[in-house]
Amino acid sequence: MNIEYLQSFVAVVDAGSLAEAARRLDLTPAAMAARIKALEDQFGTSLLQRAGRAVRPTEAGLKILERSRGLLRDVRDLHAIAQDSSRLGELRLGVFVSALTSVLPPVLRRLYDAYPEMSVFVAPGASVELCRRVAAGELDAAIVVEPQFAIPKTCEWHALTEEPLVVVAHASMAGRDPHALLREEPFIRYDRSVLGGQLAERYMRDHDIHPKQRLEIDGLLAIAALIDHGLGVSLLPDWPAMWSSGMALARIPLPGRAPVRRIGLIRGLQSPHAALAEAFLNEARSVFSEETPPA
Repeated sequence: MNIEYLQSFVAVVDAGSLAEAARRLDLTPAAMAARIKALEDQFGTSLLQRAGRAVRPTEAGLKILERSRGLLRDVRDLHAIAQDSSRLGELRLGVFVSALTSVLPPVLRRLYDAYPEMSVFVAPGASVELCRRVAAGELDAAIVVEPQFAIPKTCEWHALTEEPLVVVAHASMAGRDPHALLREEPFIRYDRSVLGGQLAERYMRDHDIHPKQRLEIDGLLAIAALIDHGLGVSLLPDWPAMWSSGMALARIPLPGRAPVRRIGLIRGLQSPHAALAEAFLNEARSVFSEETPPA
């Protein structure tokens, strides 16, 4: 059996669509469909079924799903062990999307300086889903927005940094009143299904601000690009990558104490790679302690 076919099957289930899974694996949709068909032929049964615009596993697909995930983890560990004389295996790390370009790079730079032979597998995703995967043992740890639910006893949460909400506007609007901008300018809303968008919604409601919404979208970099093109303003977490992007943006602080989005690491206490997760956590703490100015 070709392990890449199993990888494709799991990717489709996680993404909920063939097209999105193909994008994540850098394949064409036709190639992805061919892989799934070949796997179904080997098993002699359908593994996926369409449900409206989404794709979900059949009963047979559900039966093999977790075993497939386990097999893929074992294969990655075998590769890491074969290439690493320390035989520590591979750190399976989840990272929520905006942290891929802000939190992850400086931590990995320190990590590889200290452990040049370490192997890391990175799984991007939404914070809630990554927390579930850590609790289920599918990932050793994950960089996530602070969970708004009770952490399972098999996991630990470690805060790393905070991002206060700020008004993000075109550079030509620098110096203007933040509340006036939110009330008067076209508003690009950060998706309310994620915590940052929920914090922004709550803040505007508490301050009786009713913005002129132009669109709602997930993705901080996408919103920043829209603002750079003069399409509106937004209320966003103070995400470092925006200010180093070269875009014409103004950061306008809110009056008083702003709500904050907390970023941290959730790790599984029973993970077979707990030592690797601990090493990553220590380097992450070092990165953010250096970036935090003294009180």
